[in-house]
Amino acid sequence: MFKDKTLLITGGTGSFGNAVLEHYIVTDIKEIRVFSRDEKKQDDMRHRYNNDKIKYYIGDVRDLQSIKNAMHGVDFVFHGAALKQVPSCEFFPLEAVKTNVIGTDNVLTSCIEAGVKKVICLSTDKAAYPVNAMGTSKAMMEKVFVAKSRTVDPSKTLICGTRYGNVMCSRGSVIPLFIEQIKSGQPLTVTEPSMTRFIMSLEEAVGLVLYAFENAESGDIMVQKAPATTIEVLAQAVKELFHVDNEIKVIGIRHGEKMYETLLTNEECSQSIDMGNFYRVPADKRELNYDKYFKNGDYTRNKLSEFNSNNTNLLTVVETKQKLLSLAYIRDEINEWENRR
Repeated sequence: MFKDKTLLITGGTGSFGNAVLEHYIVTDIKEIRVFSRDEKKQDDMRHRYNNDKIKYYIGDVRDLQSIKNAMHGVDFVFHGAALKQVPSCEFFPLEAVKTNVIGTDNVLTSCIEAGVKKVICLSTDKAAYPVNAMGTSKAMMEKVFVAKSRTVDPSKTLICGTRYGNVMCSRGSVIPLFIEQIKSGQPLTVTEPSMTRFIMSLEEAVGLVLYAFENAESGDIMVQKAPATTIEVLAQAVKELFHVDNEIKVIGIRHGEKMYETLLTNEECSQSIDMGNFYRVPADKRELNYDKYFKNGDYTRNKLSEFNSNNTNLLTVVETKQKLLSLAYIRDEINEWENRR
């Protein structure tokens, strides 16, 4: 699908960008452009991959001109640049707005001007019923790309998005923290044992984006039917994989955290389309005619049923261990740990 094409990844030095590179740098893709503001991470990637197909662009999605400079000749864009840490966004909400909302608008503006064929915007379950600044900014990001999709002919630039839950072992996630705590002989700190979270691998996150790439229509939000686990089960699974008996210490919920996350709201479920392993949430295509909002009803709504991390498939400790063992990172860490003992 990418034969002789140029793909640009915003926030390309992050976990998602690296996963895309791992998958597609060995294919017949013409060029992958890594766009980010972190020159150190770009230099690390340059030495790690040592591949002429990868081109590096220093810039910031907050700066429209810098993203325009990287967009010439680009066929497709995966927009992953974002502020993602819940606590830091709570303390600096305007910074989240600048990157996640205004930055997204800048990316889409430059894509439309450059004639990019498809743009996939990456969102998060925290955008559904948001209670924190990170989720709220991502919810606005979704509104921005859906609204922007209405302004351009999809045969010229198709704009859509994905929404997914926690990616295991990504930067800032809890599993690497658990492993570091095991290595240092400390208790495993959990906020609230019964808290549930969707979990997926980086490969599944890339797969969702590619599914959206092939199947989404303009303005769509694509969601994978992901399983979930409680934080207690996740901590116990990590302990058993490393054959340790560290204490699990409850430290309380952090700034802006919810007991469970939602991938589809009740309102979205009412219009979502079941596509097997995925849901498609189509954009509202009505024009701004207030009679259609205030006078005319909608009699075709589906039965409401929120899709969240409490009512999805909750994994057992054994199932969670199996999912963790599918990750090379976990297998490598276990081997290193066993060699040290």
